[in-house]
Amino acid sequence: MDSVAAAWRDTKRPLWPLALVVPGLPFASLLLVTVSGASWGWWLTPVVVLGVIPVIDLLVGDDHANPPEEVVPALQSSPYYRWITYLFLPAQFAALVLTCLAWLRNPGLTGGAGLVLTAGLVNGIAINTAHELGHKREKAERWLSKIALAPAGYGHFFVEHNRGHHVRVATPQDPASSRLGESYWRFWPRTVVGSLRSAWHLESSKHRLRGRSRWTWRNDVLNAWAMTVVLYGTLTAVMGPGVLPFLVAQALVGISILEAVNYLEHYGLLRQHNAAGRYEKVDPRHSWNSDRLTTNVFLFQLQRHSDHHANPLRRYQTLRSFDVSPQLPAGYATMLLAALIPPVWHRIMDERVIAHYRGDVSSANAVPGYRPRPAHPRYNLHGDSR
Repeated sequence: MDSVAAAWRDTKRPLWPLALVVPGLPFASLLLVTVSGASWGWWLTPVVVLGVIPVIDLLVGDDHANPPEEVVPALQSSPYYRWITYLFLPAQFAALVLTCLAWLRNPGLTGGAGLVLTAGLVNGIAINTAHELGHKREKAERWLSKIALAPAGYGHFFVEHNRGHHVRVATPQDPASSRLGESYWRFWPRTVVGSLRSAWHLESSKHRLRGRSRWTWRNDVLNAWAMTVVLYGTLTAVMGPGVLPFLVAQALVGISILEAVNYLEHYGLLRQHNAAGRYEKVDPRHSWNSDRLTTNVFLFQLQRHSDHHANPLRRYQTLRSFDVSPQLPAGYATMLLAALIPPVWHRIMDERVIAHYRGDVSSANAVPGYRPRPAHPRYNLHGDSR
């Protein structure tokens, strides 16, 4: 090991436990509501996640540092980092129980809306923890991934993301890759339905090739969905049917958070065909990245998405930043808000996609017939700079 590697330290090591703040926020909300007696306390989580974190992201700025390759094996094997992801799950489920109980106490319209957003944000961000765990070879981590997906009712993500999205990413065939000119609200039904169909097809094909029925407990779509049925059934049996509307509403919020992140990760990016007529290998140009330190800490470096696609088994603490990756102008928390407002999103991102392809819209993954609006005077539609 050279002197640089020997002297290297993970400066983010004490920061990683901050990822556990998100599932802890509902408990802070409970304290606020108890002390103030006002239902607005249930809005703490949305305010922190969608308001405070983007501001801190802007103030703290970027972190471009990568770990030396010589230290990666030790980082990968350190139990410290994986235990942080494990601890997210009990905090997530405790927060779900807490918000269910608070819902049953009739918090009113304001408090109820805050509770739905709170639980949905926690379980939507938990899908990112499931994402980190689901890519690993260890069986225990893969099962924990499906458990983390259960509150949002999105267990088929385990199959579709690993075996569908990672194969078809940045192509028109991938329901989780958004297209230039496509709004988030048009993307949402396409990706939700397309991902579900893809997951079922992938898992059914796997069992057919192995000569067995797809209707088996070994079907990863069915056993993941069964976890949601058991969870919702248990909560309903213990708390009563009044909790079911809350569970469904918060799940929709959680799913929407996930799909908003999917929307911004590969917007308009397209793998080109090689000489053999196949799509080129995935490389750092096919994912939007951000080195904003704060959001990377809260999301287990999901924003270093190019390295994740190139090396899916690489753990979050070892993911690298690449200069050739297209860069988002802000962190995911900020860009998620922009994605919800199509005119704002297109004004920010469409020109960046076009610039990435040097003005050649035909090289982008675009909505058929897409034309830049408003016009981008620096480029024409054939790639020639003006």
